[in-house]
Amino acid sequence: MRDGSRGRGMSSSSSAAAHHHQHRRQGGGSGLVPLAALIKEEARTERRACAGGGGGTRICARDEDAGGSGVGGEPAEEEARRQRPLLRYGCAAQSKKGEDFFLLRTDCPRPSTSASSSAASPHQTFAVFAVLDGHNGNAAAIYTRDNLLNHVLSAMPRGLSREEWLHALPQALVAGFVKTDKEFQSKGQTSGTTATFVIIDGWTITVASVGDSRCILDAQGGTVSLLTVDHRLEENVEERERVTASGGEVGRLSVVGGAEIGPLRCWPGGLCLSRSIGDIDVGEFIVPIPYVKQVKLSNAGGRLIIASDGIWDALSSEAAAKSCRGLPAELAAKQVVKEALRTRGLKDDTTCIVVDIIPPGQTIRPPSPPKKMNKLKSLIFRKKAKEPSQKLTKQHSGADAVEEIFEEGSAMLSERSRFEWRAYILKFVYMRHLPGRPGTK
Repeated sequence: MRDGSRGRGMSSSSSAAAHHHQHRRQGGGSGLVPLAALIKEEARTERRACAGGGGGTRICARDEDAGGSGVGGEPAEEEARRQRPLLRYGCAAQSKKGEDFFLLRTDCPRPSTSASSSAASPHQTFAVFAVLDGHNGNAAAIYTRDNLLNHVLSAMPRGLSREEWLHALPQALVAGFVKTDKEFQSKGQTSGTTATFVIIDGWTITVASVGDSRCILDAQGGTVSLLTVDHRLEENVEERERVTASGGEVGRLSVVGGAEIGPLRCWPGGLCLSRSIGDIDVGEFIVPIPYVKQVKLSNAGGRLIIASDGIWDALSSEAAAKSCRGLPAELAAKQVVKEALRTRGLKDDTTCIVVDIIPPGQTIRPPSPPKKMNKLKSLIFRKKAKEPSQKLTKQHSGADAVEEIFEEGSAMLSERSRFEWRAYILKFVYMRHLPGRPGTK
């Protein structure tokens, strides 16, 4: 990042299987787990071995019920489970510097769901997919991969229903990002990382991101939508204005003779990004406050492509989506990486995760038809009010509609966290979890 090459290498999430066991759902009151469940669990663990380390190109693939196993027996629950989407994902990567990392978790238990909603809701687990693109070393990317999810969950109030949990998730993501940044900076290491963190709970997708890794949605109908915002100073005018208004300096690298070369950077430090986790040496102008977006798909499903800038420097969002349409997720991820390398060569770490959110009763995602006239855009991605107080239960107006629930991109906590949430985040991050602060355990 600082040398202008923007290259950061690739390493995989070698501890994915261990993380899975740490968050595995506990048994009932007797502590006994059926043999069939143990066998299924072991098979899952073996399939997760593909998330281990090593160089070169790797492909991971898996099918998952997006809502988790739940508690069977009741007809209403069985019917609801039949309406859950199926997740199928693939991951492929090419390494150059060893600084890309990713996270693949498909059965994370939702903690402390209220008793009143537990019996009625079969959605007791959620999935997490993340791409972390490190710079100036891989320490920040590894730390974020290993700790960000726990920090997000720790910021959640307890005893929430599923709908309340989804409502609180955007603010908890902000708190989790900030806490991860503060804890990593307390270690005194100068590494930094982007983070694109995707949580899928049933048909609801919540994305939080800092940096220039990207998540796009290829909805049924062929419309490609960005679920993230790139925090590159070269391209993001609002972020340049924020940095300069805060007292930072934005400029290119000066060489002998006064010539300026390379992308715009923030000084001191010379970072090309305006938001990241870590980067203790670049001053207070680089912030860890994520852009957060939450959408709800219709039961037509869709495809997510989550990738580091090794992909996006070579391919546009539309080109990446088009290059892999009609392919299953595991082959789609490989195809996107292949197309990026064909276009630009291996100049950066290149990591791509493809997640298909598949309607019930189907085993593969049907290919998207050709894109229709522009007037259909408003139907395919209609905007809902930004207030997070809006409910998720509003009916879709069309079979392929994507309902936007929440969007917020401000870099200021005072603007992001209203009323009691602002106080909660500040207390969570600064008072309870930083060494030397009052209330630190």
